[in-house]
Amino acid sequence: MNISAALLAGGESRRMGKDKATLLFHGKPLWQIQLELLRKLKPTEIFVSARTDPVWRPADAQFVADDLPSRGPLSGLAASLARMRTEHLLALAIDMPFMTEKYLTFLCSLIEPGRGVIAKIEDRFEPLAAIYPQEALANVRSTLSGKDFSLQTVGSRLIAAGKLQVRPVTPQQRKLFRNLNASVDMAAL
Repeated sequence: MNISAALLAGGESRRMGKDKATLLFHGKPLWQIQLELLRKLKPTEIFVSARTDPVWRPADAQFVADDLPSRGPLSGLAASLARMRTEHLLALAIDMPFMTEKYLTFLCSLIEPGRGVIAKIEDRFEPLAAIYPQEALANVRSTLSGKDFSLQTVGSRLIAAGKLQVRPVTPQQRKLFRNLNASVDMAAL
């Protein structure tokens, strides 16, 4: 596919109490699970977006420093959009190990020139498993210069601008978007 992919790994993992990227899930660290998933899609380039270059980053993934000052995943999204050489960027959170190649391939099939796709569960967007067009960079940077750094707000603005289309998530697909934010999430597995 002629897309770029960004693994968003810049969180502080405050609720988890340790770096989520290195947590083991089914015997593998989350970073490895997510990068293997992205590699299956055969993107033109893979970025690892974080505050600092992680020691676990493999050589085939380029480090992209979050735009400063860091505003969470919005900073990583901005930095990755600015760096990519393709027309679309698939953004994937490090803590979403239930996501599948099949679903991401499906999202990729929906993109159009200048328009990406974002999933929506009830009234909330899923911006950390979405595909953004290069044209979204101006909107993302504009949001970074304001006071509201919510990816929900960015998603709404990009939809209003015609740069994202919404894909409702079916009840069967909801499990794909489950993320691991706290130790209680890991204990519940």
